[in-house]
Amino acid sequence: MRKIILLGITILFVAGCKVGKNYKGVELEGPDYYTYLDTTKEVAPLTLNIDTIVADSLANLDWFSIYNDPLLDTLVEMALTKNQDLLLAAESVNQALLGISVQRTEMLPNVGYQANVSRGNFQNNQLGSTSNLYYGLGSVNWELDFWGKYRRLNEAAKAKYLSSEQAYRATKISLVSSVAKLYFILLENEMRLDVSHQTLALRDSMLVIIQARFDKGIIPEIDLNQAQIQRAIAAGSVPLIERRIAANKLELSYLLGGLPRSINTIKPLAMQDTAIHIPMGLPSDLLARRPDILLAEQELIAQNALVGVAQANRLPSISLTGILGIVGNDLANLNSGATAWNIGGSMMGPLFYWGRYKRLADIEQSKRVQSELIYERVVLNSFREVEEVLARINSLKTEIEARHDHVQASLRAQELSQQRYNEGVTSYLEYLESQRQAFEAQQNYAGTKQQLLSAYTDLYKALGGGWMLEN
Repeated sequence: MRKIILLGITILFVAGCKVGKNYKGVELEGPDYYTYLDTTKEVAPLTLNIDTIVADSLANLDWFSIYNDPLLDTLVEMALTKNQDLLLAAESVNQALLGISVQRTEMLPNVGYQANVSRGNFQNNQLGSTSNLYYGLGSVNWELDFWGKYRRLNEAAKAKYLSSEQAYRATKISLVSSVAKLYFILLENEMRLDVSHQTLALRDSMLVIIQARFDKGIIPEIDLNQAQIQRAIAAGSVPLIERRIAANKLELSYLLGGLPRSINTIKPLAMQDTAIHIPMGLPSDLLARRPDILLAEQELIAQNALVGVAQANRLPSISLTGILGIVGNDLANLNSGATAWNIGGSMMGPLFYWGRYKRLADIEQSKRVQSELIYERVVLNSFREVEEVLARINSLKTEIEARHDHVQASLRAQELSQQRYNEGVTSYLEYLESQRQAFEAQQNYAGTKQQLLSAYTDLYKALGGGWMLEN
């Protein structure tokens, strides 16, 4: 009994060892401040690792309340429920979770059974009289995890599962952002269509007046031709934009995971508020919510575990085996037959393989270095993306103010030019030029406003699901 207890203690002590280094995270410093945010408040150095990060399992959907658009909220909810790409990503998470369960069973004893029925005169490697042989056996095989190989494989499986979760989050955030951006593009095209209809109506009415004046010989034919050209240009822009709107709605329907549907917008682009406040002192640790950062770290954790697996493969593996069953020559009296049993252990390991396993361990270590470099690159790119979006938002805010002033001035100039032409003070070409400028100014304003609204959704994506909303 003393020997058995001593053997058990020894097994538990040795089994508690794991080759390879435990993952301890990567220290990375964030920038002192966001250059293009309207604050110079410093942010703390950023340490990203599995022990310090607590990320939301879902994107911050409440963030979209800043737009105050019920239809957009509804479209986002529908996409998160039915989009096929998101559902596929969810199944990948389920598969990875099941993979953890499968991997954990590698540490447990494998219990099986075997039964056999035979008749003949050659049994147990001897020739004898004809007889029957029946047996049923249960078997146990257990490879002891002396060096922590299977525990490292469990770590890798868990990291792969967490990677799949982050891939799911990335798909969700990208989907939400895509729905919002496409929605704003739809609003832009609807605004462009309204401008085109208004311009077409104006040019229709002017063409009637010009035609009447030409018929009376008041104006030359060139004025009539110019009026006809401008009317045709406005008329041609209408079906072009209508095709774009149809394409936008079809693509939105696809993102929503359903058949083509009618999407009737409620809040036009002109009513969308672009004066969105980004809270001062945006915390840098919000970047730790980015799924690509978390995914890259889980890949690093998995690779770190695989280094330990490769090192464990250089050491001997120890297994315990045993069988227990019954053997007899008569099936009816099998219960009274002889009891068969066997118990044993085995050890197997590489001795002289020309450095193969060492080189394999070196390869896994090199892959770990690559994974850490990829991780650092993802973090640096994350800061770059946030800065780029903030810079774009700042410039678009300035641009949209200029676009608004341009629209107001061009519409006023168009009105005055029409009065001057009606009074015979100026030529029709001047009036046509003012019309063209007013049309372009309104179209450009629609494009810039859409870009600014879309930039906020890009910031939502760059920050891994939005920024913290103030109460």
